[in-house]
Amino acid sequence: MSKLTMLTAAAAGYVLGARAGRERYEQIAAGARSVARNPKVQSARKQTQAVAAEKAKQAASTVSDKVGHHDSTGGTHATTASETSVPQNGTSGPPLS
Repeated sequence: MSKLTMLTAAAAGYVLGARAGRERYEQIAAGARSVARNPKVQSARKQTQAVAAEKAKQAASTVSDKVGHHDSTGGTHATTASETSVPQNGTSGPPLS
C-alpha cells in the first residue's frame, strides 16, 4: 500500500469516526439534558445544595470556634509581628556568617 493510499484511508477514517463520534456525543448530551430537566432530579439537586450549604456553615462555625481569636465584631484579628517568632530586623532566620 502506498503512502498516499494509506494517508487517504486514514483521513477518511478520521472524518467518518469524528462524525460518528459527534453524533453519539449529541445523543448522550440530549439524554443528559432530558434527565436534568426532570422535576425529581431538580428537586434532589436543590435539596442536595441546601444540605451542602448547611454543612458548610457548620464547618465554618466549628473552625471559627476552634481557631478562636475573635475581635469585638465577631471576626478574627490578624496576628501582629510581636505575636510571631519572626525577627524584627527583616530577616527570617539567624544571621549568616
